[in-house]
Amino acid sequence: MSTESSYYVPEQSKLPIITATGMGILAFGAASWVIEGGSPTIFLIGLLIMVLVMYKWWSIVIDENMRGLANDQLKKSYVLGMLWFIFSELMFFVAFFGALFYVRVFANSWLGGEAAVGLFDDTPTDAAAANNQILWPGYQAEWPVMVTPDQMANGEDAQFKGPEQNMNFPGWSSLLSWLPLWNTVVLMTSSVTVHIAHTALKNDNRKKFNTWLGITVALGIFFLFLQAEEYIHAYQHMGLTLETGIYGTTFFLLTGFHGAHVTLGTCMLLVQWLRGLKGHFSHDDQFGFEAASWYWHFVDVVWVGLFLFVYVLA
Repeated sequence: MSTESSYYVPEQSKLPIITATGMGILAFGAASWVIEGGSPTIFLIGLLIMVLVMYKWWSIVIDENMRGLANDQLKKSYVLGMLWFIFSELMFFVAFFGALFYVRVFANSWLGGEAAVGLFDDTPTDAAAANNQILWPGYQAEWPVMVTPDQMANGEDAQFKGPEQNMNFPGWSSLLSWLPLWNTVVLMTSSVTVHIAHTALKNDNRKKFNTWLGITVALGIFFLFLQAEEYIHAYQHMGLTLETGIYGTTFFLLTGFHGAHVTLGTCMLLVQWLRGLKGHFSHDDQFGFEAASWYWHFVDVVWVGLFLFVYVLA
């Protein structure tokens, strides 16, 4: 089964259907928890199913590779599968960045009474100005949206109120206490450490590989800790929540989903670190680690975009 002309075909498995079920429960539970303000029980059940499936599935794949069943042809399919997975995740974030761009450049300006800039002229339309005068007179288009159109129209009875403060660049005097900056430093450093680990593995320096990969995992956990601190600060001291208008929604949507990806990437690297401690991988057989490192670099690049467009250039 390990000859160059053969292709290993695994036995039939129920894991794909269980995975689909777990993802469905996870998504339904998350939506119910956030939108309806209910219990996180359903979400946690879905999460538990996904964790158990990943553990079982990864164990099978690792065992197949250790038994020599994964030949070159199969490994090429692994590479293509991982690249398509990362591409799909990239499109996921492109949609979210597109939503942020649309809200900031078009929708907010229209609600403030400004016309969208036409393709052939810059003349404001009467409809946009009428919206401002009739629906929410006095509303000024700005970003971040600190006072929502609902507040301008309904005052204290408004359902959607803006936050008290935003998470933007606080000024040079407060730079060192700005959590997003430290998040960026930690994540960019982790990209360097995982590269050092990769280089060490290629040179068959296992001790250096284990050390720097362990540091990378620790940095990933530290990033998640800092982001949790940021969310606590935003909720308790800045009045910034999912319900504080479009700014709060887009902020937590982008940073929250990125945090979920960092969590997944950290788990992937943790598994590879534990495998490294057991003596797995070599300079010519290390796809499991390489796939996790590719994903980690992707997560780092996405954070750079988030840092620039959500925090710095707001």
